Amino acid sequence: MGRARAAGGGRGQAARSGREARHAREAVAEQVGGGLARLDPDPDRPHGWTLLLDGAPQSYVDLDDPAHLAFAYQRRLGHVIDLAAEPKRPLRAVHLGGGALTLARYLAATRPRSTQQVVEVDTALTGLVRRTLPWDAGARIRVRGADAREGLGRVPDGWADLVVADVFSGARTPAHLGTVEFLADVRRVLAPGGLYAANLTDGPPLAHLRAQIATAHAVFPELCLTADPAVLRGRRFGNAVLLAGDRPLPVAGLTRRAAGDPHPARVEHGRALADFTGGAAPVKDATARPSPAPPPGTFG
Repeated sequence: MGRARAAGGGRGQAARSGREARHAREAVAEQVGGGLARLDPDPDRPHGWTLLLDGAPQSYVDLDDPAHLAFAYQRRLGHVIDLAAEPKRPLRAVHLGGGALTLARYLAATRPRSTQQVVEVDTALTGLVRRTLPWDAGARIRVRGADAREGLGRVPDGWADLVVADVFSGARTPAHLGTVEFLADVRRVLAPGGLYAANLTDGPPLAHLRAQIATAHAVFPELCLTADPAVLRGRRFGNAVLLAGDRPLPVAGLTRRAAGDPHPARVEHGRALADFTGGAAPVKDATARPSPAPPPGTFG
């Protein structure tokens, strides 16, 4: 999820090739732009790997089963992908933040012939993932090394059916990716009926999350939010997935899937979401701040 500055070396464990990593099943570590990247093998899945950046879990990939989503927030984003259009229909998607390309792999596996653009500022991280956890060469996935907002600015008007934002630097979402101006550019990129989904993090008193909902509402007419009930009650720090668009959202489908998840979540929309926002003001570029840092011990 997050990225922190390096806490030590990492060159001594340079990345092996993808083939060596799959067979050796040893952890792979390398210094990248966002800190020390580490790929840990999953003892329970023969080809499963967790990507951590300076100790913070960032992505999980199963090379044999790209439709497997291990993290709860990624499953919630997976639900959005599943409900974005009728099953199997290809989508044109933009992913802001790449990591190990978990969601791009998922979309390629569940919606073949989709066309995807991934914007990841950390080109060294992308290189590590490409060498160690290569994705299907036949998938229509293009990875561009750029700041997320800069990369979004290069996408043509109305091109995307789906824009997914999952960007962290030092375990915080950069300030310029949570503003009215940024979301206006997201809406420019979306085709009519397209969806925007964002992974947000916050903890008590949830001021950042409330402001992000108000910001999205200033740009999009339709919103809903999916999160663990404990996060929504302000009892702990965690993830929330915001969904926005210019058409009625698949709230019923999201509600069923969230309730049936191994880590059940709640979906808020309509009046309940407006009440939750509590009169928070939209965020503009001039006053934006990064999302809050996770409390010590959040990642164990």
